[in-house]
Order: sequence, then structure tokens, then C-alpha cells
Amino acid sequence: MTKPTLYAFEITLHGLPAESAPGPTFTDASGTWPTLAVSKPALAVSMTAGFDDALAGLAELERMYAEPDGSFVWTSSRSGDAGAAWWQVDGNACEKDGRVLLVDLKGSCPPAEFDRLLAAFGWPAQPMMMLLVRSAVFLGEEAFRQHAMARGLLGDGETLRPS
Repeated sequence: MTKPTLYAFEITLHGLPAESAPGPTFTDASGTWPTLAVSKPALAVSMTAGFDDALAGLAELERMYAEPDGSFVWTSSRSGDAGAAWWQVDGNACEKDGRVLLVDLKGSCPPAEFDRLLAAFGWPAQPMMMLLVRSAVFLGEEAFRQHAMARGLLGDGETLRPS
């Protein structure tokens, strides 16, 4: 049986500013990726999601443990289907004026579960961009998804969660 494919990531999630522009390409062990150029003032703009609404959305996800300060951990079931990959996402949502400003995310999960996580922060109505933490480059959603899948295929998800 083949192992399910997981996204693997260490990112900071931001709302996509209207004034973002294509940036230079970025190359890492996972491939070559188009980046976004974003002004510093644009990074201070909150997402459309209310902070309390986002926490309520997170609380609806099974096996999610979220604190009122915005920190959370979400795991797969360890007793799930035989051959299913175990995954975990650790996160911290930051608030500004009652709305989500950004969300730090680290871990691995299936693409469909990542979509459910994003939905708590207003996606797909709220377009998103992702900062690759180690590289300090912004990727649009499509490039991020390809990057996260490439990292998952390389097995990086195994190193992004506690044993």
C-alpha cells in the first residue's frame, strides 16, 4: 500500500494583499518557485476573519485543541485506517483589532485537511499567501500548495512533528 501524500510546511499565513506583485523566483531542495513581492505596510493589514470566529471554526475540527490565545494543535487519528499516515499541525493565530492578522503553521497534513484549516480563517473568500519561514519568501496559494506537496513527497513531514 502506498503512503498517502501529505503537505509538509513551516509557514506564516497572511491574507493576500491586492497590491502584491510577482517577485523573483526562489529555488530550494523542493524545486523552483514563483514568489510574491509584498510591501511591509501590506503585512500589517488583518484578514477579514474575526479572531473569535476563527477560533470557533477551529473548535469545530475533530481532534483540534485550541487555546483562547490563538495557539492550537490538530492531529490525525492514531487509530485510523491501516497504512494511513499520522499527521499533525501546530499553529498560532495572532490578533489585531479583533481580526486575525497572521497564522504561524508548522507540520504536515493531507491537502483536504489543509483546506478545512484554511476555511477557519475565511478561505476561499479570503485569498491567502504563505511566507516560507526558513526562506523568508512569500508564495501565492498555488505555488505554496505545489511546494508543500513537494516537501511532503521528500518526507519532510516526518521531521515537522513531535515523535
